[in-house]
Amino acid sequence: MPTRASVKRFVRRQAMRAVYRTDLRRPLDPDLAVYGAYWNRGVACNPAAIHAKARELVPHIRGVWAVSSRHRDRMEPGVPYVIEGSRPYWRAMATATYLVNNSSFPGGFTKRPGQRYLQTHHGTPLKTMGLDQRAYPALARKADFGKILAHVGQWDFSLSANPHTTEVWGRVYPGAYERLDLGYPRNDVYFTATAEDIAKIRAELRIADGRTALLYAPTHRDYRTGFVPDLDPERLARELGPQYVVLVRAHYFYGRSAGVGAAGSGRVIDVTGHPRVEELCLAADALIADYSSLIFDYACLDRPIVVHAPDWAAYRAARGTCFDLLSGRPGDTPGPVTTTPDRLADVFRTGEWRSPEAAALRTAFRERFCPYDDGHAAERVVRRFFDVREPVASSTSERASPASGPVPTGRCSPGTASTTSASMWGTAPTRTR
Repeated sequence: MPTRASVKRFVRRQAMRAVYRTDLRRPLDPDLAVYGAYWNRGVACNPAAIHAKARELVPHIRGVWAVSSRHRDRMEPGVPYVIEGSRPYWRAMATATYLVNNSSFPGGFTKRPGQRYLQTHHGTPLKTMGLDQRAYPALARKADFGKILAHVGQWDFSLSANPHTTEVWGRVYPGAYERLDLGYPRNDVYFTATAEDIAKIRAELRIADGRTALLYAPTHRDYRTGFVPDLDPERLARELGPQYVVLVRAHYFYGRSAGVGAAGSGRVIDVTGHPRVEELCLAADALIADYSSLIFDYACLDRPIVVHAPDWAAYRAARGTCFDLLSGRPGDTPGPVTTTPDRLADVFRTGEWRSPEAAALRTAFRERFCPYDDGHAAERVVRRFFDVREPVASSTSERASPASGPVPTGRCSPGTASTTSASMWGTAPTRTR
């Protein structure tokens, strides 16, 4: 028996849909862009960097964020937004000329002729995505591949950070969209942040001067319920000594707290609720990685990466991967690999984490997965998407250096889409081979 509240919600949705159909007959607003990130969780990722650059290069374009009512408290003062499912939301979705998202706009919408939709994605793929999930029964049962293809059919542009990603998106999200091989705008800050910026972030996180900060940010596991880390951060901090601090960030699927960090100890800091993962990367001297796409972004900084992967076999069996992260081959593995807590602690105690061998692996990994990131990706994307044809004023002939910090020294088949490379929109970043 439907409850009164459920009936009320149903009636409201139907009313909103009826008004939306009316709004679809309104003319498009040539100066309106709607942004969304992580299923309307707030201002983040590539869309945030694109929005910031658009305000600079095309200030006449009004940017509005689509936000879930559960996450409206994340919105900073002065940032325009509409609540998902509300009357202003559907009006904006019906009339905006520009749509930018790193996932999708929940609830569905009707793509109109004249609207331009940029799918930025939110990471370089290690795990299987899109149509590749059909080979994994546990994933396939939960996916609607018809809806996935319908969503892809709405895209006009698909953004990529490297050739690997371009090839994977072409296979798992086949469509007639234009591929933009321009880099990830969210990574620009890794090349533009100053030493003063990094010092400020570390101070705000209460990382004491002289301490080595290790960022542990594990990804979601489809075969687990809740946040179950594969290492004990308190134990690791104790074993490494007072000169180390461990920053722990749980995946956003698990809420805003990792439930770790003893009050007042300062040895383990729960940074799950921090609004900018990019700031956490800038603050960290090294990354303890697993299978999160953060590993590819962090590589832009050319700082040490240690892969801690005790459940690699289970992850590959349940989720599938595009390549073997643990192979030890240059380009596949970004640094030392550990599978036990003792081995992980030894990597830091012995200095292996910043050894010449680790640096060589990191260089090869960075060359493979960060060739387009140079600090100017947002500008290239804005100029292409919003059709700004003037030369890129800030382009340089050489790739920018990553931000200086406190650190001591698959083969896939392309789809049918066309491609825009970095060289077509400003100076392409050079590879350091």
